[in-house]
Amino acid sequence: MRTIAIANQKGGVGKTTTALSLAASLAELNHHVLLIDFDPQANATTGLGFNAAELSSSVYTCLLSDDPVEKAIQATHERNLSLMPSSIDLAAAEVELAGMEHREFMLRNMLAPLDSSWDYVIIDSPPSLGLLTLNTLTAAHEVIIPIQSEYYALEGLTHLLRTISLVKQRMNPDLSLLGILVTMYDKRTILSAQVKEELDKHFGEIVFTAVIPRSIRMSEAPSYGKTILEYDTLSAGAEAYRRLAKEVESREHQ
Repeated sequence: MRTIAIANQKGGVGKTTTALSLAASLAELNHHVLLIDFDPQANATTGLGFNAAELSSSVYTCLLSDDPVEKAIQATHERNLSLMPSSIDLAAAEVELAGMEHREFMLRNMLAPLDSSWDYVIIDSPPSLGLLTLNTLTAAHEVIIPIQSEYYALEGLTHLLRTISLVKQRMNPDLSLLGILVTMYDKRTILSAQVKEELDKHFGEIVFTAVIPRSIRMSEAPSYGKTILEYDTLSAGAEAYRRLAKEVESREHQ
């Protein structure tokens, strides 16, 4: 079982779209995939057609109310893909966790009972470097960092990489950076090409070959409760995430 966190403290970089679309693409490749929505905004939950307010069990109740993880896991309409939904209550979790011992390991401990029937666990983390994101990094084996191909793309990346390094040193020696993913790429602009070139120059093969294009269709898909693979299966965005899934398959965990 490979556990992959999708992380970036910046909002609006395609993090949730990547979590949803990568999970769906791996499921399409006949892997059994569990997507964990660990963002209080619950966008991955609604993006798969669930109303977070109507669910009695969620990642929050498993984390802080001792619900078993199996109770929260929901089958989705996409084959091989299941969801552990989020809820707005998760926003209070940082405060509730603050006074607890081993608070950085709560998610990892919660996921420990998961059996090996899952090939991949994908965790959508919140846009911050707070306690919730720290929990995703201690629970994961690998991290994917989505980066928008715009002027401020590299801003904050050094801080995030330092955080990942510290977590690896002090809390989770199994953690590694699986790759950096360029998102919202616009081939019509020189800037997008320059950002990709800078990343390739500084990080080399750690940057995924797959590049995610800017796409109205991907923006529309969550409003229908569907991933891009289901909403517009032949679109450029769907094909880009299929290429990413194959790269993820082929990269060995270091």
